[in-house]
Amino acid sequence: MQNETETGPDHFKGPVTVGDYVLKSKLGEGSFSTVWNAKHRLSGQEVALKQVYPSRLNRQLRNCFDCELNFLSSVNHPNIVRLFDVFRAEGCIFLVLEFCAGGSLASYLRHCGRVQEQIVRGFMQQLGAAMEILNSHHIIHRDLKPENILLSVPEDDAVLKISDFGLSRYVHPSDYAETVCGTALYMAPEVLQFQRYDEKVDMWSLGAILFELLNGYPPFRGRTNVQLLQNIKSCKRLPFSQLILPALDPDCVDMCSRLLSINPADRLSFNEFYRHIFLSRKGVAT
Repeated sequence: MQNETETGPDHFKGPVTVGDYVLKSKLGEGSFSTVWNAKHRLSGQEVALKQVYPSRLNRQLRNCFDCELNFLSSVNHPNIVRLFDVFRAEGCIFLVLEFCAGGSLASYLRHCGRVQEQIVRGFMQQLGAAMEILNSHHIIHRDLKPENILLSVPEDDAVLKISDFGLSRYVHPSDYAETVCGTALYMAPEVLQFQRYDEKVDMWSLGAILFELLNGYPPFRGRTNVQLLQNIKSCKRLPFSQLILPALDPDCVDMCSRLLSINPADRLSFNEFYRHIFLSRKGVAT
């Protein structure tokens, strides 16, 4: 079974079945997991099936996986992807997850380009509602990026859901983490510099996502992590598109700038972010 699913269902003449689920297509693949679009054989329920290969997990990744399982098993929130079930088959662990028909925020951005500020406000309110749950559980996601934010439907009024907690970990409020992990374009500078860090690395990632929603491109780029860090350090002013900057709400620019503060001590905390006037002035999280 493991070899079949690694090869993919299209390789076979008949449908590939795992437990009670029929694999339809591959949604994504990482170094230690593969995510499939699947359907329950009897009910027809469409799900995302995350196949995890325990043999590929080192001690740190195993701890992250345990954190992912424990956290998702304990929460039921509209802005966090649901975990329905967990089962084992042929040496693999399968997580039965909520399927989001709207795809990822990354694909939404590729299709739409820049997003209108009012829509961005609603998106960030929803991400704030999800982050409130992570914050209350003392969970750092450590890989927040558009690819790991899913949309319930491919529309502007979609419900956003944070997904892929494979690098998450529990960090006590007075403690720090040190493992370098995540995706460089959304990685806080303290991580790039191999420094210890806390939950404010997720706030930097939110700032990078906010910037990209508004501008259509990430705030900082580089051919290597060293060059990326140099570009972050040398930046005197965030590279907002001059086409949109004059029309942006100053409070929106303020929040983005403060989320992308290089010094974690100057960066918005979660509570400061969640209470920021840009989010609170109009409406509440969906």
